[in-house]
Amino acid sequence: MADDDTRVDLTDAQWRERLDPPAYDVMRREATERPYSSPMNEEWRPGTFVCVGCGAPLFRSDVKFDAGCGWPSFSDALPGAFETKTDYLLFYPRTEYHCARCGAHHGHVFDDGPAPTGQRYCNNGIALRFVPDEVGGEPERG
Repeated sequence: MADDDTRVDLTDAQWRERLDPPAYDVMRREATERPYSSPMNEEWRPGTFVCVGCGAPLFRSDVKFDAGCGWPSFSDALPGAFETKTDYLLFYPRTEYHCARCGAHHGHVFDDGPAPTGQRYCNNGIALRFVPDEVGGEPERG
């Protein structure tokens, strides 16, 4: 996994090798996981949520909230984490976001989140890996 800002450009075969089939479908084919299916919904420890595809830091845990929608939701992303585009898959415009480092699809951002941003980044949990903050100089073990 990348640990800097270097763009990660892999072939389709390399992505298929790197990601398990459900993660590949979400991250490379823009599928959506079933709601309430991800353990990331229940992750509330202090730390950082990173991209499964490349390790890029995406969200801090202090902006995670329970939106009641079945997917991990965040009120803000880390600066430069995502690129966006408009999709019309459901016949109305939605803002889709992708990892700025590897282009992986993560979800959609909506304008119905909490203050102060008013944003809800609705993320597929399968596209996230959680990295807990260090406790006493050692990574927290879960």
